[in-house]
Amino acid sequence: MPAPLPPDLAAALERLYAAMDADYAAVASACGFACRGCEETCCRSRFEHRTWIEFLYLRQALAGLPGDRRDALRARAREVLAARRRDAAASPACPLLEADRCLLYAARPMICRLHGVPHRFTLPDGTPREGPGCAAFHRRVPGPCGERLDRTPHYTALARLEAECRRRLGIPQGLRRSIAAMLAAEAV
Repeated sequence: MPAPLPPDLAAALERLYAAMDADYAAVASACGFACRGCEETCCRSRFEHRTWIEFLYLRQALAGLPGDRRDALRARAREVLAARRRDAAASPACPLLEADRCLLYAARPMICRLHGVPHRFTLPDGTPREGPGCAAFHRRVPGPCGERLDRTPHYTALARLEAECRRRLGIPQGLRRSIAAMLAAEAV
């Protein structure tokens, strides 16, 4: 397991998360969308997170919880992973979801922050991509919304932070884990 996340990298990630949250809020507001109370929550989607910096930041937040709370979350994470092993199509909720709220909301990874509203981004080769937003967005927003969240600057900034994190901590390979796998596999 890599060393803890250096404080300056954690602070840089916090600033990036604040920028993501502000851009998301601006698009959601312009479209008249509020993300809450959704039965098809993105917290039931199977996202795989790809950055060590976000994993270490989430792990740091998890370490701040009381021991019994961490143990309960790890047990819940193991249940989610077992459900997915039994049925590849299973979509159990993220182990951090409790009473329709994320228990580590302030430390949630990028995709959890940016999912839901229409977006665009540009691939490194210059190819543009767009996404329509989630099903709840389209049910709640009558008619078209011309606003789109530009994810490109956030992806670029996160890639730079990830490269710096891996360089400084000597991490040779990337990461590909769900939040459930992150919580279940790591002792804090």
